[in-house]
Amino acid sequence: MRNIALRLMYVGTAYHGWQVQKNAVSVAETLEKALATVVGHPVKCTGAGRTDAGVHAETYVANFRTTSRIPCDRLPLAVNTRLPDDIVVVKATEVPEEFNAIGSCLKKEYTYRIYNSHIRNAFYVDRAWFYPKRLDEAVMQRAASHFVGTHDFAAVRSVGTETRTTVRTVYYFDISRSGDMIECKVCANGFLYNMVRAMVGTCVYAADGKFSPDDVPAILEGRNRTAAGPTVPPGGLYMTKLWYNEDVL
Repeated sequence: MRNIALRLMYVGTAYHGWQVQKNAVSVAETLEKALATVVGHPVKCTGAGRTDAGVHAETYVANFRTTSRIPCDRLPLAVNTRLPDDIVVVKATEVPEEFNAIGSCLKKEYTYRIYNSHIRNAFYVDRAWFYPKRLDEAVMQRAASHFVGTHDFAAVRSVGTETRTTVRTVYYFDISRSGDMIECKVCANGFLYNMVRAMVGTCVYAADGKFSPDDVPAILEGRNRTAAGPTVPPGGLYMTKLWYNEDVL
């Protein structure tokens, strides 16, 4: 039995997230069906994380086990011919038996994109959050810097999947602007349900004058979700980078 890691990318607009759902189409289910036709047996994929409905991945890693002897360099092309255009397998690598796409992941980076202009852009529909009121990215960065470090992130977690702890370590949270596009890049050892979208919403609220950027430490300490900013829409969120010891990227 071989353990194969796949690097892929996908546009999440048409899917109800990565995770297999009972009554909705997911990225995992679509990928598993395509793989099964290639390797000739049912396939179960383990993904690097649970991206929500409408969230995208510029880089994503999943692994599956197979008895097929198809060479790894031929797998991407074979699977891609059976996938819709919005999911693409970029690379396949045979990995050790113990490799697990989520358990072996050391840290992850998400990028949230805000199209900050008075006039919306048709090409960014479901790709960036259109926010017409001018945002000061320097104020957003001041708020973002308070999230860096090891904290209890219960205040920026939506009720969803149960976790043993709400403590995570954020390595960086960098906000930059290029023209009308604001990018919010956050890297951590793990993320809670809707954590990135709530962190971005909190930075936007700070820039909007709803509270001071320096109120963020007290918001985190209070562990009260209603004290933080809103959960921003999913279409602006992308998984953009993953770290592994294995050469799967």
